[in-house]
Amino acid sequence: MTERDSAQPAIHPPAPLLVAASLVAVQGVVLLLLAVLEAAAVTEERRSLALSTAAFFAGYGVLLLVGAVALWRRAGWARGPVLLTQLIALGLAWTLRDQVAVALGLAAVAIIALAGVVHPATIEALARPADED
Repeated sequence: MTERDSAQPAIHPPAPLLVAASLVAVQGVVLLLLAVLEAAAVTEERRSLALSTAAFFAGYGVLLLVGAVALWRRAGWARGPVLLTQLIALGLAWTLRDQVAVALGLAAVAIIALAGVVHPATIEALARPADED
């Protein structure tokens, strides 16, 4: 333990940032699960569609998991992809408005994650490098 470590306790990421990172991680895991389900449902008639959809879901799920870890570690670059994903999720929720439960769940997660990412404490935390704490 260095002298600096004993003099100043490490500042943890703010709660809104942790909530946003956690929700993004959940979104990533759900996309990976959807990729597995889509790949398992491959039939001869729709092989290329099922495999390309599964690959897209898997890739986007991995991207979201990387973004969640980056947010957790307070990497400022992760904010953009996470914001874009939440805006896409809101548009998807609007498109799925006939399935009320799905639309409301998707919109609620997206709104909470958006609020966490644009919260002033999150913006301040992402503006400071983590090693400055």
